[in-house]
Amino acid sequence: MDFETLAKKRASIRRYSDKKPKIETLMKLIEVANTAPSPGNLPIIYYLVVQDRETIFKISEACRQRFIEESPYLIVICSESKDCERLYDKRGKKYAKQHVGAAIENMLLYVTELGLASCWVGAFSDMMIKSILRIPENIEIEAILPIAYQLKIDKTTQKKKPTISKRVYFENWGNPFLKPFKRFDT
Repeated sequence: MDFETLAKKRASIRRYSDKKPKIETLMKLIEVANTAPSPGNLPIIYYLVVQDRETIFKISEACRQRFIEESPYLIVICSESKDCERLYDKRGKKYAKQHVGAAIENMLLYVTELGLASCWVGAFSDMMIKSILRIPENIEIEAILPIAYQLKIDKTTQKKKPTISKRVYFENWGNPFLKPFKRFDT
C-alpha cells in the first residue's frame, strides 16, 4: 500500500484476537524501528519483548489499561540518553526523545502494513514497570506497545484528525497566508 494510505490507516487498536504473531515478525518490527533517524547514530533505544502471560497481566495493572492483557506480546521501548547528552549537551535529552518518537512511529506504521494491531501506551507507573521487568534506574521507559492481531469483529479505524488549517503558518507565527496572500486550507 502507498505511504499516504498506510499513514491514514494506522490506528490505535485495543481489541486483540488469540492469534499470535511469529517472534520473527516482532524482530522485523524492531529492525524497522532501528532505522529511524537518530542523534549521532547513537544506540540509545532498547526493546524489551514480553510474552509471559503473568508478566503481561502485571504490566496491564501497572498501566491501568486492561486491554493490554489481551495481547500475546508487548514491546517495551526504553532509552538511555546519557551518551546523547554528553555529545549534544542540553539538547541531548530532546534529541533522544525525538529519536524514540520516530522509532515508535516506524514500528506502528510497519505494524499496520503487516496487518497487525497495536496501541501506543504512554500512561503507566514507571516504578512498577521497572520493578516488574527489572529495568535499571538509569533507563527511561518510553512506551509500551501491545503487538497482536486485531479482533476481527472489531472494525477500528483511525479517528478523524483535527484540521491543520488553523495550525499552519507561513513566514511568521500566526500568518495563515502563502504569498501572494492565498490561504492554505485542507
